[in-house]
Amino acid sequence: MAHAQTSAAFTAVAARKTFGNSLTTEQVHPSPSFVSSTTSSSTASATSKGKRDWPLPVRTYVQRCFAEENILPDVKLQEMEVKLKQVISKAVETGTLAVVDWDNLPLPQMMIREEHARAPSARLPSSPIPSSGVPTSTLHGANELKSKKRKSSDTGPVDDASSRTPPWSQANSRNAFESRISYPDKRPRNEAGRENGSSKSFQILDGRKKRFEPTAHGTSPVRPWRTSTAQEPPPQEREGPIVGRCQELEKKYFRLTSAPNPDTVRPLPILEKTLDHLKRRWKQERNYSYICDQFKSLRQDLTVQRIKNGFTVNAYEIHARIALEKGDLSEYNQCQTQLRALYAQKLGGHPAEFMAYRILYFLHTSNRIDMNDVLADLTPTEKQDRAVKHALETRSALALGNYHRFFELYLDTPNMGAYLMDMFVARERLAALSAICRAYKPDIKLRFVTEELGFESDDESARFICDNGAQHLLEERDDGVRLVTGKASTFFEPALKAASARPGTKLLA
Repeated sequence: MAHAQTSAAFTAVAARKTFGNSLTTEQVHPSPSFVSSTTSSSTASATSKGKRDWPLPVRTYVQRCFAEENILPDVKLQEMEVKLKQVISKAVETGTLAVVDWDNLPLPQMMIREEHARAPSARLPSSPIPSSGVPTSTLHGANELKSKKRKSSDTGPVDDASSRTPPWSQANSRNAFESRISYPDKRPRNEAGRENGSSKSFQILDGRKKRFEPTAHGTSPVRPWRTSTAQEPPPQEREGPIVGRCQELEKKYFRLTSAPNPDTVRPLPILEKTLDHLKRRWKQERNYSYICDQFKSLRQDLTVQRIKNGFTVNAYEIHARIALEKGDLSEYNQCQTQLRALYAQKLGGHPAEFMAYRILYFLHTSNRIDMNDVLADLTPTEKQDRAVKHALETRSALALGNYHRFFELYLDTPNMGAYLMDMFVARERLAALSAICRAYKPDIKLRFVTEELGFESDDESARFICDNGAQHLLEERDDGVRLVTGKASTFFEPALKAASARPGTKLLA
């Protein structure tokens, strides 16, 4: 019986064990040329980025800009940063970075406040004017980007696929179907709306863009803010510091806007006579506005001539002490900053005395971060100095809440530290009063408050209590005036919080 030979109904195929296209050898292992080019490009990009070594006065100027006591509530931080960048960039471009008197240069927030006061009506809510160093193409790109953002908010929602697509799906959104779809161009519709004047913002943006477009001759338009410096030749860098030739003892302070003139700068022998003259005038007249102006002029002459010696330290120390006596913390901080750099060069002076002032100043501003840095840098020799030891004991008394010890130290402050402690003693008296009202019931003698809080008389302590709105807590009895602590409870807490919120820097009479 013959059996017919039958063929199979399907063809056997080997099963796939992977998905997608198989990777080639070149994809798995890159060629050596690609690796070398990538390495060389990354090395070039890494070496192109360098760190500029800014002078110490510039870094000190930046630190003073962001110091807590120099922040102005009516000047925004971003606006101040833009102004600071413009000031430093202008000094770098003009080559006057080492010539400008950074110690006496007004802070950017003060410049902004003066500009606002001079021209309040000229201020616009628009974006800041770009600097002259930005290329024209970059400005065009920025304006086009702003116009696109304005379109999305002014003309309503735009039917754009990218606005509806999540960002994680846009990266892998290219598939076989998307390449066959052609999207309509939305630009003609928006350009037509701009030509018809439907949006006022488009007209404003077009006016801004035209200012940066090249003229018919192919040249860039002259910027109004560059008219004064466009025709000025670049300043010639001096080989060394200037030597003054002025022989006058007194000279008003003027902020430098250009290279200093030797005919208006006093040399070192004249500056030494000027310092003696100013000390005599201060003892006789006590006119702080005049003395401060003359000391700032003296410091400016020292800076432009790069004089750093024992006389420089002495001049800064005297100005700092006078500023402390009058409560001018702004000038004191400028002198203290320069003294730190001068003390590091071992030029003499009284570093321990001003180290104690720094500790007390940080107690006034409640600056714990800088306080920790100062404590870490103290040497065993400095800790044995009487003024530094007193400042450290004051800090310890405040940290422990020992107001009895604090006011003992307040009445026995060496040098001129009492002027600094006067700036925050009212805050500590409120804290001590709150503790006394919680600890002593139902009342105490007013004399006890006078002795514990370091007042000179009962009248002064009673006046302090009345000034804080607690006159109803004072009762006069047969044995004298008493403070009713049972009714006080937490009465002084709001005043204490207000005094501790932001330490003041007002001038003391």
